[in-house]
Amino acid sequence: MRNTLRHRRIRYSVVMIAVIALVAVFVIRLVDIQVVQAATLTSESVAKTSVPQTLYGVRGSIVDRNGTPLADSVTRYNITTAPKIVAGFSGKLGGTRIKTVSVHDALAALAAVSGGDLATMEKNISADPNSNFTYLVKGLDVPTYRKVMALSIPWIYPEKQAARVYPNGATAGNLTGFMGTDGAQAGLEYSYNQCLSATNGSETYERGLDGVMLPGSKVTTKEPVNGGTLQTTIDEDLQYMAEQDIATAAQSLKATSATATVSNAKTGEVLALADYPTVDPNNVTPTAQSDPGALGSRALTAAYEPGSTMKAIVASALIQEGKATPTSGVTVPYSRTFPWGGRISDAELHPTEKLTMTGVLAQSSNVGITELGDQLSAQTRFDYMKKFGLFQQNPDIQFPGQPSWPNQTSPNWDPQTNENSMFGQGIATTALQVANVYQTLANGGVRIPLHFVKGCTKPDGTVIDAPKATPTRVVSQSTATQVVDMLQSTFKADANGTLASMQPISGYNISAKTGTAQVALPNGKGYGPDTIISVVGMAPTEDPQYVVTVTFNKPQTDKYSWAAAPAFRTLMSQVLEKYRVAPSTATPTTYPSSW
Repeated sequence: MRNTLRHRRIRYSVVMIAVIALVAVFVIRLVDIQVVQAATLTSESVAKTSVPQTLYGVRGSIVDRNGTPLADSVTRYNITTAPKIVAGFSGKLGGTRIKTVSVHDALAALAAVSGGDLATMEKNISADPNSNFTYLVKGLDVPTYRKVMALSIPWIYPEKQAARVYPNGATAGNLTGFMGTDGAQAGLEYSYNQCLSATNGSETYERGLDGVMLPGSKVTTKEPVNGGTLQTTIDEDLQYMAEQDIATAAQSLKATSATATVSNAKTGEVLALADYPTVDPNNVTPTAQSDPGALGSRALTAAYEPGSTMKAIVASALIQEGKATPTSGVTVPYSRTFPWGGRISDAELHPTEKLTMTGVLAQSSNVGITELGDQLSAQTRFDYMKKFGLFQQNPDIQFPGQPSWPNQTSPNWDPQTNENSMFGQGIATTALQVANVYQTLANGGVRIPLHFVKGCTKPDGTVIDAPKATPTRVVSQSTATQVVDMLQSTFKADANGTLASMQPISGYNISAKTGTAQVALPNGKGYGPDTIISVVGMAPTEDPQYVVTVTFNKPQTDKYSWAAAPAFRTLMSQVLEKYRVAPSTATPTTYPSSW
């Protein structure tokens, strides 16, 4: 009996020891899981059930002066899945009856609705069957996204993002630039990328074993910040007109390229800045276009010898320096020969004429302007050109590809270039710089740097990147008025004006200047047969409101400046009509063209 009792106590003790040991093992394991490995296990658990998502900030819009979008962002959707949870299911798949749906059938329906590729979807899923993420189709618009979600496939998930679109196609595409896979590639998109760029945010949500998001589990860890709105001074309607005008004219003239500008003489705002050919930024591969120069704006980036449009600067300097008046007479032969062997001539053969400075501008005489301009030193003429905005970048224009000029304080011209510069050869400008010269004259001698961006408004209302557009007096009001009045004679038949054959714009006094410049040969050995022709003018003469320029590069059907007149007339007429400029009522002030 005693032995039996002792054996029972031993068994009881062994059992208790075993139980205590087992409990101790569980306690140790519990402490290890809940204390020692808690952070690691929690992280692993979250990694298996928590799904991170990017919250895309919206890139800011580029708009015209009236708020019309030139570049905008729209919502697009990517469709994703977790291959490890992809399986057949019971559902309607967009139909009316519940049925058994295989993975293949589900993907086939998704491909049919979205336009995606079935084989690619199947390949993405099978590439790593145990992964938690892969793309099925990208870039769906909202209507297509809704059709996809109506299929009710349980293991697909939408990823919302913003895509860049250009609602007006090629209109202003030369200015807006475009986006690529590596971000902003050209134009304002590139120059003002800091203004337009958004900052992405992030969120996470938990999902169950079936892949479905757990209600209430979504947590935003970082809010997205949208980009700013870049407002330009461009008038979208006028931009379209200008592009159409020069495209039609360039094709008729068989010119390789063309530009046009319209600017407000009083404010310096550019209302239209057109190029031909141009780029449609909606093109997914714009860099594949045959002409890389068409991917931006030649009016801003292409430096060229402007020709006789520069004669107005020389005339302004002569009047301002007291060396000549609109009626100052000069004897003008067809050509001049210089001691160093150089020679210049007028565009057309003519007998020796007695012209006033007004007549010199009207006929665009190279010989006449040099005979008058030689009264001024090269340094003086150079200084006036700089005052009018030549040989320097405009700080109020941020745009990629603009040419640069050395920081010159003196012209350093050889004797021949000294003469040629007075009729725009041997010097380089851009089309917009030429427009700024005539804006200065139209604005009573005060230059306002031309600009086409008003500023960037950030989401918090802060405005940045606003141009300074600081006015600078270049010549006196009297000088500017005299030059503007002189330029009316360009249209007069009795002055043999270079635009005498152009049909007048009924009711308006107009001042303008033509330019025909020879194109230098690439080897630096003089000039070839090609030309660049242009017309720049303002209206109405008695109180100029708008300045219009048109320029055509290497025309083939007619190589002289009067061939640009129809495009100038069309565009100027559209400007005067669109902005309801009152017709001229004042009798124009004119000067004799000969003595």
